[in-house]
Amino acid sequence: MAGRANYWDYIRVEELLSLQGGLERDASHVSNDELRFITIHQIDELWFMLVLRELAEARDLFGRDHVPETALASAVAALRRVVLIFDLAARHFRLMETMRTQDYLQFRDKLSPASGFQSAQFREIEILLGLDEAQRLAFGNESSYLDAMREPDGSASPALRRVQKRQAERPTLKDAVYAWLRRTPISGSSPTDSGDERIVGDFVQSYLNSHSRSLDETKQATLKMQALTAADEARLDARYEAERQQAQRYLEALDAGDDERASRRRLRAAILFVDTYRQLPLLSWAGEVVDALIELEQGLLVFRQRHARMVERVIGRRVGTGGSEGVAYLDRTALEYRVFGDLWAARTLLLQPDQVPPVQNAEFYGLRNS
Repeated sequence: MAGRANYWDYIRVEELLSLQGGLERDASHVSNDELRFITIHQIDELWFMLVLRELAEARDLFGRDHVPETALASAVAALRRVVLIFDLAARHFRLMETMRTQDYLQFRDKLSPASGFQSAQFREIEILLGLDEAQRLAFGNESSYLDAMREPDGSASPALRRVQKRQAERPTLKDAVYAWLRRTPISGSSPTDSGDERIVGDFVQSYLNSHSRSLDETKQATLKMQALTAADEARLDARYEAERQQAQRYLEALDAGDDERASRRRLRAAILFVDTYRQLPLLSWAGEVVDALIELEQGLLVFRQRHARMVERVIGRRVGTGGSEGVAYLDRTALEYRVFGDLWAARTLLLQPDQVPPVQNAEFYGLRNS
């Protein structure tokens, strides 16, 4: 029988408090600013550990061939815990900003060429989410971001092995969720049903027609309310026409290759169907999943942006310790790194409730006894 537990052993307090010594391995030899710098980054790594657990749980759920409707609430809760974690982590930057530039410069050279870019767990989060490798920005002089994870002699580090192990895992959260969304019944039809492609096509065309009418009404209202010059009217026409064409490009998946167009078309139709008719009982939790994923990615983007502003405030636009562009690199990741692009893009097409085409086979989406 195990002995009685006490707080300090359960939490491993003494071990935890012995880990803030930096390169000297002795906290008494580091300044208060450096101690704060180390501690905040260690806390971030603990947050990232929790994020990975939550994302993996959600990924495993959506990766099933059949996802029970009753399990969606727990998946949404997991995703929203990740949102909260990123919010808490972003708040740490306020504490970092209490450090003056000169205070940080006193120990900054110790870090070189180390960099937060080498956070294996943050790279794992990007991989698990499903960030496209082709989107990755060059950090320094490395041919691959994995090179930054190597030991100084080029050998594999624990960080590199951790990231490579995560790379080998399939599916990503994005792949799992998109596969699940793609199976959404549209007008009562599932992908395996006969005539599904025609039914999906009918929904897409009816929605595009409604979207086009909505654009025309909005444009006419704008013209009526504002005294515009002929040049202004031409610019307005061009903008609304571009939005009309973008809607068609999105829903018809004209940006996808021939081999994946049908699959991407059904996915996007399903996303829009869920977002448009989420008031129907069978689609309500699916709508919550879509919201949670967008909220999650927004939280990550805000974390990146907050990080960039903290760095710029403390050290300006210096070259990063690892040889990166510093703030410019951080800003670009916040701007360019998107995982759930199809979910974001669908928001541009959403219409007012009285403008959407009537849902077909509405009874299919009602409450069921079994």
